[in-house]
Amino acid sequence: MYRPTTPWTWAFMLTTTAQAIVVLAMESYIFARFQESLLGGKDHPTIPLVKTIPTYLTLFIFGFLYQLVLVYDALRLKNTIQVIGLCFYNCGMLIYASIQYDQVNKAIVGLRDWNDPRSNNPLPYIAPADNVWPIIRPYILAVPCIIAFFTILMSVIAWKLYDEFAWTIYKHISADLRMKRRFLTFQIYIAILKFDFFFFLGFTVQFLVIVTNVTDTEFGLTIAAIPVTVMILFMASFWTRRENKFGMVITIFMYFAGLAYFIFKLARMYQPKHRDFYLPARKNLTSFAVITIVLIVLTIINASVCTANFDKGLKQHVMKRKIGGEEEKMDNMTELPDLKPGHAPVSSRMTID
Repeated sequence: MYRPTTPWTWAFMLTTTAQAIVVLAMESYIFARFQESLLGGKDHPTIPLVKTIPTYLTLFIFGFLYQLVLVYDALRLKNTIQVIGLCFYNCGMLIYASIQYDQVNKAIVGLRDWNDPRSNNPLPYIAPADNVWPIIRPYILAVPCIIAFFTILMSVIAWKLYDEFAWTIYKHISADLRMKRRFLTFQIYIAILKFDFFFFLGFTVQFLVIVTNVTDTEFGLTIAAIPVTVMILFMASFWTRRENKFGMVITIFMYFAGLAYFIFKLARMYQPKHRDFYLPARKNLTSFAVITIVLIVLTIINASVCTANFDKGLKQHVMKRKIGGEEEKMDNMTELPDLKPGHAPVSSRMTID
């Protein structure tokens, strides 16, 4: 099992862990205060606005726990690209936390002024005298500030890790400059796939939990898209490592289908006929959709470049396992032994005549 071995790897691990603990503690408090303020009873059926804050908390929990997994993975592999990507990932979480202020405020106001659609009589889900918003407001404001602080801190440490990992990676990468570029493209592609997973899943979860009154067909297709997407991302990595052109063509086609899906969803959220259905979480869904669209475009570009690099000697490097240090093994995603096509590795044994 990997353990950080240098001050900067420890710093990156502890920084992200501290951020997760602090932010999740504050979000948990916000969630608890919100739940306490809700009026229960049979007269209060569950409506989308009630699910808003629980959904935020769920995504924050998943987002920061998933980030810790990626941090461990990046440090274990000494993957500079993924470390840098985690800083951008934190920026995405910062955007999400910033939008939360307005969305939670609107949710509380809407629940306080809710009218029963059956009788059109006032049916508040939060008592008008309840001061839940002034209580949780400072915490909601503090969350993006804390994430911004840790983002800056992570960026500084990532810069130090870039220098620290440079020599380790250099020792395992071919001296061929073109091969280095191919391997860099491969690393970027694999890292983007990992971030694709979270932002797609985050959008889908919000859609399924908060958005109601959609057709059964659309709802069913959205649920079905989750396992399909996981399979596509897994197979994308599989085909790339094995340089399977047919598999990559299918994968890229599926990327374009996913791109069309998110563009459709983004446009649909702002159509007059459908915008009321998405209103409880429209800003959050928009942020996730835009980030996902950008990631899909980057994924398509990198997938195309990786496909163009097939049959040029990279496969034997990414599939090769090699000792990366005195105490740990480097994963095949980060290592690139100095091999040349058609040449076997030089034996390290001493020959005795």
